[in-house]
Order: sequence, then C-alpha cells, then structure tokens
Amino acid sequence: MNSIIYAQSAKDLASAWENGHVSKIFPSEVRHADLKKYLGQLKNIGLKVGEVGKSFGGREIYQVEFGTGATRVFMWSQMHGDEPTATSALVDMFAYLQKNRDKKWIKEIEEKLTIRAVPMLNPDGAELFQRFNLQNIDINRDARALATPEGQLLKKLRDEWSPEIGFNLHNQNSLTTVGRTSRQATISFLAVLGNAEGKSNEGYFRNKRLISVMKLALDDFIKGNIGRYDDTFNPRAFGDMFSNWGTPVILIETGALHGRDEMFLTKLNFVAYLSALKALVEGSEKKMNSSIYDNLPFNSSDRIFNVIFRQANIINFNESGKSFMADVGINKERRRARMPAPTYVREIGDLTSYNGLEEFDAREFYLIPPGGQLRIGLGGEFLFYKKERKIDWTIKDLKKTFPPDAVFSDGKWIKGAKLFAKK
Repeated sequence: MNSIIYAQSAKDLASAWENGHVSKIFPSEVRHADLKKYLGQLKNIGLKVGEVGKSFGGREIYQVEFGTGATRVFMWSQMHGDEPTATSALVDMFAYLQKNRDKKWIKEIEEKLTIRAVPMLNPDGAELFQRFNLQNIDINRDARALATPEGQLLKKLRDEWSPEIGFNLHNQNSLTTVGRTSRQATISFLAVLGNAEGKSNEGYFRNKRLISVMKLALDDFIKGNIGRYDDTFNPRAFGDMFSNWGTPVILIETGALHGRDEMFLTKLNFVAYLSALKALVEGSEKKMNSSIYDNLPFNSSDRIFNVIFRQANIINFNESGKSFMADVGINKERRRARMPAPTYVREIGDLTSYNGLEEFDAREFYLIPPGGQLRIGLGGEFLFYKKERKIDWTIKDLKKTFPPDAVFSDGKWIKGAKLFAKK
C-alpha cells in the first residue's frame, strides 16, 4: 500500500514541477548571477532570502528559509562548483512551497518545520565550473581544518542553529552504477552515521526511513537506477562531521540517465525533497520500512563506458601499417550542458565484460587516431575507414588525401553515423 500512495504523490509532484518550475536553464549553466536572479524571484513572492557570508573570491553566499516550525531542517548544495543539479531543485522546491501554502500538507510543513537552505555554497567554483574553491581546496574535505571561508560559514550556520536533519546535496560521476550492474546510478542515497565505530541513533534510523520514502517516490521514474553511496567514515568531510556534531545527514548524489537531460534530474530531486518533507510532517515516515534503504545496492564504478567501439581494426600508423582488433572504451569529461564534452580513450582491449551507454560494431572498419597512435588518455577525433579501401597510411595529410568514411569527435558522429549499427 505504501508504494502506491507514494507513487501517486510522486507523480503529482512531478506534474507540479513540469507545470511551474522556476528554473529555466540547465543547472550546469547557472552562474552566480543567475542564482541571484532566481533568489530575487523567491524574495518577490515572500520568501526569506538573505546573504549569510562571502566566498574566498568575495561572491555572496545566500540562505533561503521557509516555515516557522520547531523541527529544523538544513540543506546545502554545490559545495563542489561542478555539481549543480540540487541548486536549481532547491529554488524550485522553495517556490513551490511558497506558492502552495493553502495545501494541507504544505501548511503542515510550514507549521512543523523550519527549512533553511544554502544553494551554491561554492559560487567561485560554480563560476569556473570546477570542484574546488578559489584556494583550490575541496570544501567537502575542509570540515576539520576549516581553511576555507565557505567551510567556516557552513560550520557556523550549523553550530548556531543546531538543525535536527541535514541534506547534503551533490552530483556523482555519470558512469557510477547500481551495484555490480550496468545500470547508471541516477540517484544514490546515504544515511550518514558520522563515526568510524558504526554507532547509530534515532536520527540515523529516521533518515534511513526518509530515504526509503524517497526511494519509493522515485521508483516511478528511475526504478532500478537508485543506489547507495559508500559509507566509509571520513573525518574531513562535512556530511560525516555534521552527523558527528549532532545533525544527522542524508546524502543525495545525483548521477545521470542516458537519454535524459539535466532538467529531468532537477525534477527527480524536487520530487525526492518534497516527498521526504511531506512524510516527515505527516508522520508516515515512522511507519516506513527502513529495509528498503538497507537493500539498496552500493555504488560501483568502472563498470560502464560512455561509448564502446566493438572489435575495431586499429592501425597505429606511426609505428606500422599492421592492424589489430580490439574494443575501444571512450569516456567523456564533465562539462556545462552547452559546452562540448571532451572525450578520451579509457581502455583498449577485451571489453566483453563491460557495457557502453552507446555501442557500435566496428568490425568492418579501421579505427585511426589522427596522430597515428591510439593510447589511453587520447582525446579528440577518431577516423574510420572501410576495410575494403586501399589507404596509404604513411602519407602526411591522411585525412585530406584519403577522406574518412566516418568521423567520431567528442562523443558525436561528425560524419558517417548511419554506417554503424548500434549494438
């Protein structure tokens, strides 16, 4: 019965997001100036928005607040500048709460909870779309040293307010998988213990139940693509130390889903947050079976590639004109949505135990690196020639003299896509 209830609620929330979300550009394209525009919209509809500190580079860091209840919930996003999904989702969540205060369950949220959130804790990193702040320090490894102004601010906000629940919001590698499968971990959760000994408390068990709520809510959209993040204690990490300091934390890591864009991921986060808050105030989380969380498979890595060319005939013409057959696994680097994502060769050889998000049968083609040597880490273009063609591989301007039948560059077919059958 619980799954039916939460599934219907999740569908309603997804529909509400689709019909009225404030975020209008891809999260990875959101700069500090864009966030300020979003926050201006929130302020205009009556939400409490205020500057709470500044980054190392002098950019303002803001906090948004909703509700007047006794239970304090603290959320923060984008402490890594290139992990942006939750920032947009938080903006959409606050706008929805404020605009729908007449709904019974949102009235309960307003009366029972006080929710504070810091969207974009690392505005300098967000501006450069990099993990680190301007000191080149990973803020999420600064909980002990507190060498960054952003880390100092985060601890200050926690210490002064002592929230009962924390939501630590991140993005994970798009090629993270659910357990030992080839399914992308589109969302991964962790109820953070906050100690190396494995000691638990009621806040930890409550968070496991809330994650179970969110997992059921998301099953309608990404069933089979939900994982569990590594639970190794790290005394430098803020999620672990928040829990250690008395604010049990829920970690949410957003990955990817092949064929779906960033706005879809924003919607998933929106649905997850509101499902958890709704269950918290209605008391339904107390009845939730936490084994749903316990049974989530842990994340894995190095199980999938962005692209695999199967059984390509490779010629390293700088060394010889002799071909050899191998699979080639290619991955993409993380970039903003509107920027080309550079590709690089991740592995060459027998990849039959792995899957690609896209796979192409290259048995009838020569795969030629323009520089003459295919190697791990090589990026850029890959040229393909039909095997029946007679090519002089020693000629200086190969591409011009012998135009390739197909060209694959930065994850896209520039030429000849129809020649390749997807596997």
